[in-house]
Amino acid sequence: MTQLELLAPAKNLECGIAAINHGADAVYIGAPRFGARAAASNSIDDIRALCIYAHRFGAKVYVTVNTIIYDDELQSTWQLLQQLNNVGVDAILVQDMGILNFQFSSFNFQLHASTQTDNRTLEKVRWLRDIGFRRVVLARELSVDEIAEIHRRVPDVELEVFVHGALCVSYSGLCYASQYCFQRSANRGECAQFCRMKFDMLDADGHELEHQRHLLSLKDMNQLQHLDELIAAGASSFKIEGRLKDVSYVKNVVTAYSQRLDAIIANHPNDYCRTSKGRIHYSFQPNLNKTFNRGFTSYFLHGRQPDIFSPVTPKAMGEFVGIVKEVQRDSFNVAGIASFANGDGLCFINDNHELEGFRVNRSQGNRLFPFKMPKNLRSGMALYRNFDYEFERQLSRPTAERKIPISIHISATPDGFCLSTNGLCVSVVYEHQKAQNPQYENIQRQLSKLGGTIYECAEVTFDEDFSFFVPNSVLSELRRQLIDELEHKVPEPHRNTQHMASLPQYPSPRYPFPYLYNIANEQAREFYHATELTAYEIKGGDGPLMQCRHCLRFAFGFCVKHGGRRPTWKEPLSLRLGDGRLFRLEFDCKNCQMNVYA
Repeated sequence: MTQLELLAPAKNLECGIAAINHGADAVYIGAPRFGARAAASNSIDDIRALCIYAHRFGAKVYVTVNTIIYDDELQSTWQLLQQLNNVGVDAILVQDMGILNFQFSSFNFQLHASTQTDNRTLEKVRWLRDIGFRRVVLARELSVDEIAEIHRRVPDVELEVFVHGALCVSYSGLCYASQYCFQRSANRGECAQFCRMKFDMLDADGHELEHQRHLLSLKDMNQLQHLDELIAAGASSFKIEGRLKDVSYVKNVVTAYSQRLDAIIANHPNDYCRTSKGRIHYSFQPNLNKTFNRGFTSYFLHGRQPDIFSPVTPKAMGEFVGIVKEVQRDSFNVAGIASFANGDGLCFINDNHELEGFRVNRSQGNRLFPFKMPKNLRSGMALYRNFDYEFERQLSRPTAERKIPISIHISATPDGFCLSTNGLCVSVVYEHQKAQNPQYENIQRQLSKLGGTIYECAEVTFDEDFSFFVPNSVLSELRRQLIDELEHKVPEPHRNTQHMASLPQYPSPRYPFPYLYNIANEQAREFYHATELTAYEIKGGDGPLMQCRHCLRFAFGFCVKHGGRRPTWKEPLSLRLGDGRLFRLEFDCKNCQMNVYA
């Protein structure tokens, strides 16, 4: 049976617990330092608490230690890994190969190759497998066919794929634009989101082809309806992006994907199962359109697709709710079938092609009274809701309860009675008394009272000849003992059997620019057997700041390779920031890639 894992983000302990409660089989969370989202760090105590909670359901906790590391940080990194091992984390996601020179034989956790290690080729995944990685987080840009080929050729490594959330326009780990422009390194968890900014696009003669548009800002990934394809391709872990997202995002998105995985498993009960245990009872219906998104795309899942970027705005527009019909001094009407609530957040694209938003103060049917009437609102404009007050209010309350079903068996012992489940047995001494009336229903009712615990009784079974009277007090004592045994049953620790090995060669294929190896410490240089390779953050470099599968030539219909028109402009093209800085575009058609240079 193939085990399937839904992997959810945890900004903090609250989000991690919410993810587990709503169906996640594993969560990934930032450590106090060295995570690729510096703003989402967590204390060791909170990570310990999350491990304790998750492990009760057989769920796992992965910690991101996936930045590049400087020489003066190696000792503190080693101490951090020891602390994480002591609190029971299941795996560490890493980017810096200098970590592999640490002694891991005493650690219980596994090492996963973060997507920051640029895992887009069969050769790279095979190399990572050869040096000891059990799991590789694949690049977001891969198609289902590329994933299937990697799985076919390297079947003994787990493949983790992103299925939902924000997309980086550059291959992960190879983006240096934030460092170049703002001295904030994406490889150090400090990305300033260069790709969400406005640009002019210029031809070689300086003519403006596009004016102040978000040309590098991608829509958000949504593979909810493609999970079955990814499973068939060989992916086994399905990752939701969002370690900076709040708890309502986690609840909504995790629920949607968990229910979809369960539906797939229900159709293939002999082929697939989840990696954790528990049955979830939900009190709401998930709706991905009501959670922050920049519009959705399946990205490159089925090859190159049009309309994967969002040039108008990098912000969330939300769901379409109607057309502005009549505008008055303090209110307006909406033509559509949506219902509104006081406190809804609405937005529209104004005449300057910019997103403009406002909050609803009062709604009377389809007539809305904003807190402040937007001055650029016009009749005929499309209206979107990017904050659904009623939906968010629903998510602010308890919305899911996760229970582990157990079967309880009661039997008679020579001097009393015994309850057993899942290999555990508890007993009491009590004189046997033959029942004058059948006791099955009462015994089932009493033993099923597991409220306030993480367990629910799926069934109560009896010995074939069980015909005794058992007082409710005795049943309660047996039930209490059984729950205590279950609660104190410590899960078997996951033992690390990885053997990391340094290879006397560079990853394949070789990078054309030395800084692309992201080597920032002597241990990494020793691992690569190289002395001349130094990270961009330390020494800079003349190569591309970004390597992107997103291509503006294709986006505007001028990719001859994919049936577009021959370009009418004179190349090279450039992007220009508002402050005047220029960035040259290089179209690498052989590799179907667009590179961005300073």
